[in-house]
Amino acid sequence: MSVVSPDICMGGEANQTRAKIKSSPLLSSLLSSQLSSISKAINSTETPVKEKHARRIILGTHREKGAYTFWSYALGFPLASSSILSWKFCHVLHKVLRDGHRNVLQDCMRHHSSLVEVGKLWGNLHDKYGQLVALYTRLLCTKLEFHVKHSEIPPNLEVTDEVLERTAGTDINNVTQQNIWQVLRGYLTCVLLSLIFPLVLRQLNTSIAISTLTSGQCRLSPLIQVIQDCSHLYHFTVKLLFKLHACLPADTLQGHRERFHDQFHSLKTFFNKARDMMYFKRLIQIPKLPDSPPNFLHAASLAKHVKPVVVIPDEDEPEQQDDDDDEPEPLIEVSDVSTSSLQVQPQVMQLDIFDQTFGPPNGGFDDRDLQIESLKRDLELLRAELDRVKQEAQRYITQLKSQINSLEAELEEQRAQKQRALVENEQLRMELEATRRRNAEHESLQTTFIEAESKISQATEQRYNKLKEKHTELVASHAELLRKSADTVKMLSVTQQTQEEVERTKQQLSFEIDRIKQESDMRLEEQKFEMEKLKRELEEKMAEVTHMKASLQSSETTSLQMSSSMTALQAEKERLMRSVSEKEAELSSLRQSAQVQQSSLQQERERSSRELGELQGKLQEKVSQDSREQLKQKLLEEQFALLQGTVTEAENIIQDAVAKLDDPLHVRCTSSPDYLISRAEATLGSIDKVKKGHADYLSNMGDAGGLLRALTQFSHLAADTIINGSATAHMAPTDHADRLTENCRGCATQSLQYLKDLKSKTTLQRADPASIRIIVQKILHLGQDLRPKSMDVRQDELGDLVDKEMAATSAAIEEAVRRIDEMMNQARKDTTGVKLEVNERILNSCTDLMKAIRMLVIASTDLQKEIVESGRGAATIKEFYARNSRWTEGLISAAKAVGWGATEMVESADKVVLHTGKYEELIVCSHEIAASTAQLVAASKVKADRNSKRLPVLQQASRHVNEMAAKVVASTKTGQEHLEDKDTMDFSGMSLIKLRKEEMESQVKVLELESQLENERLRLGELRKKHYDLAGVPPEQVPEGNGETPLLPHPVTMSPKPTKPALMKKPALAQKPNIPPKTSVRAVKKSPCVVCEKIRYNLLMTLTYSLFLCMLQFK
Repeated sequence: MSVVSPDICMGGEANQTRAKIKSSPLLSSLLSSQLSSISKAINSTETPVKEKHARRIILGTHREKGAYTFWSYALGFPLASSSILSWKFCHVLHKVLRDGHRNVLQDCMRHHSSLVEVGKLWGNLHDKYGQLVALYTRLLCTKLEFHVKHSEIPPNLEVTDEVLERTAGTDINNVTQQNIWQVLRGYLTCVLLSLIFPLVLRQLNTSIAISTLTSGQCRLSPLIQVIQDCSHLYHFTVKLLFKLHACLPADTLQGHRERFHDQFHSLKTFFNKARDMMYFKRLIQIPKLPDSPPNFLHAASLAKHVKPVVVIPDEDEPEQQDDDDDEPEPLIEVSDVSTSSLQVQPQVMQLDIFDQTFGPPNGGFDDRDLQIESLKRDLELLRAELDRVKQEAQRYITQLKSQINSLEAELEEQRAQKQRALVENEQLRMELEATRRRNAEHESLQTTFIEAESKISQATEQRYNKLKEKHTELVASHAELLRKSADTVKMLSVTQQTQEEVERTKQQLSFEIDRIKQESDMRLEEQKFEMEKLKRELEEKMAEVTHMKASLQSSETTSLQMSSSMTALQAEKERLMRSVSEKEAELSSLRQSAQVQQSSLQQERERSSRELGELQGKLQEKVSQDSREQLKQKLLEEQFALLQGTVTEAENIIQDAVAKLDDPLHVRCTSSPDYLISRAEATLGSIDKVKKGHADYLSNMGDAGGLLRALTQFSHLAADTIINGSATAHMAPTDHADRLTENCRGCATQSLQYLKDLKSKTTLQRADPASIRIIVQKILHLGQDLRPKSMDVRQDELGDLVDKEMAATSAAIEEAVRRIDEMMNQARKDTTGVKLEVNERILNSCTDLMKAIRMLVIASTDLQKEIVESGRGAATIKEFYARNSRWTEGLISAAKAVGWGATEMVESADKVVLHTGKYEELIVCSHEIAASTAQLVAASKVKADRNSKRLPVLQQASRHVNEMAAKVVASTKTGQEHLEDKDTMDFSGMSLIKLRKEEMESQVKVLELESQLENERLRLGELRKKHYDLAGVPPEQVPEGNGETPLLPHPVTMSPKPTKPALMKKPALAQKPNIPPKTSVRAVKKSPCVVCEKIRYNLLMTLTYSLFLCMLQFK
């Protein structure tokens, strides 16, 4: 049996290919272009292979489904005569093997022995390029053997982990003995890869060549494919070594780990050196390997492994126009739009990576909230864009699939026609041979002639009718031959001519079928290329979305950090409150000490007065009239000295109070306007006493007791007024704070001036505290201006008003329940079906809420009675309410708010049932009632005893109200969803232009709605500011937010006394402390559970606010 050399087979196939190409001008031009590219890419010039030539060669392999043309031309190269030619041949072969058609591997394997011989030849010679060629051929041979044995892994090594796992297998024996060792041979290939680079570097150093010269680039250019193979082989080795360690003991694999560690460090050194070279920086992005190799003894380390990815930038190679270089022809038509999108996307990703690494550019806003909002908007835009791209990609894929199916159907039809033609030709050939044999035997010439005539006519009639006109001509020629043939020789000649014509027709048909098949394959490959490109674009979009999700997660982490900082600030606030409490305790202790000192001084003065009286009696008895005058003068001097000492002490007290105004620790102290007013009123009373004592002293300078007592009281009260005025200024608006501080300093100045006048006998007569009175009155007026607006009700009427408001609230709730029942009956008469079900559900939830509020009002009333009975002592109920006026006002305001909310809910429910109102009004009323009841609970329990038995009842009623309010909201939203028609958009029959028009109109509508939303928010903000202004809240304490709804309930103020139980007008709302809103609130979905959580959160914040308000009122 003879063995045919692969080269001879290859030459025969090349000859057949050339024979087919000669008959087609298009294939002839493509062949000449490919051969020109091969000759220009592989030559003995020491320059790198141009990318365009290699690209044409690769496209040629895809066009002809193999490397026939490449090898038929490459076998003629004198590889044994030029090492540079062999080096560039290996480079081109490596690129063709990686990126060429899948059949290239089998074609290259036929010439495996030739590659081995070339490598041995140059390995025995002492040539610089020859050593590189020897290593490169070993690499290529090992790569060919690897991919032939593992056909699942393509030559470009781009394979998923699932395919790699399937290749390795699950059987321990199979994994250990076959697949793992075969893949480790690929790992040994990586060893060969890492040996080429040091040799290239040594040659570059010895030949004084750098990477910017053509000689250095000629050596370095093949290393790009080497780096690509290295990254994939490293990933394969790591994955399979982890799999091997999961199956075998660690001691068995000690040698594998040591060899892997050595090659890991070699490969890392290879990548680091290549990354620093200028030539590679513009052509390839080399990945960074980890500092230490993976720990195969811990399976968890596999999760930390990151696959190294080599990135080839999409940049056109700078091509130089040579004299002998042809103009590049457009090989593939690519859309400009897709090219631009593929170029813009990597730039955007690079900018994102740069911003994440080095931060935003100079001058950018570093506001985390704005970043979060911008990221959210960008994420929404990217999601919409991704959906659009997905839809377009799906549409393109569907179109391509339909085209592929049609082409496959055509191809199958062509193949069937070809098969039928081949069968018919074979039958015809057999019949002609039989005819020749019968003619050669010279037996029964006439019988043979008749049989041949019948068979040939039948064959031509049955088979050549389906072909072209040539079949009809063949039948006519055979019929004419049968009629005119007179002898056997003429018949044979005619038959031979007919056979030749049939052979020509068969060849033409075969060529046409090959051409159609090749065109179909080319179109199929183009369609597959388009599908792969679309898939890559989709993957890039998905990677971009993943990147945006990571950015959003980092933004959420930042929000969590801000929440932790808010917690720290809250802790700091509590610490400051404790410090304020300590300072207040210290202040009270100072007041007590001052009072003790005052009482001691009073006792001393009384003792001195008694002693003075005794001395006066003794003097009257023992001395004469002259001695009496001397003693009287001495007494006057002692009284004046005592006055001076008292004045000096008073000055020290006031100066100490002035010094506290500038004390940094005093800045943290605060005081209420009510306490400042009480101190100022007491100071005015002490001024009157000082004035009276001053007049008495001037009339009788022998008795200064009244003046001394008045001065002592005045000094302490004035100092107290100055200190509390400054503390009140710390919580007041800027204008009021400045005027209050200025008046406090003026009060101190005038007081010291008045005391200075009292110390001198010359100014004693004209000393007047009128200027002090004027300034203290100004302080009193400022304190009254700073007080929150209160109801215009006398103190003695507060008790009656509480009972009236609670009774009015109960009456309003009863009326609301009655009206809801009426609406329920009316709805059952007027509506049916889904509307009736929705209305019943909403009205039932409203009825349950009203009943829960009624129980809450009853529990609150019982708790208030218990508070009054336990706290009033011997006083009456009205006196207790009058003494605790601020608490009473809070109860009245909360009760009015609850009654008003109940009335409004009934009105909103009536409108919803009659379809004249909005469901949102009912939801807002539910929130308003929940907030008002929370304020009523807070106002009721602020003075309750912890051990009270009625307090848990109130808390349980409050929780029940919250649950019923959540039920109202849930039933309203559910009913709204049932009644709303949700039409799906129909895109069938809409063209691209119409879709674009609809998109533009939708964008215009979105912009209009956003503008309206912003205007409404501004309007709501102005209304809320006016509301706070009418409620008496300073402008500095009004929360900003462009009218966004706060989480706390509205503040409550006092309103005039109502004249009837039904509260038809919403009560005015009182002030509340400025509590900053949360930076982010979780979006409430349309789910009853989530709505309940939202309402509970709002009520919790409301309770916190109410407790804080009550603390301020009773401070």
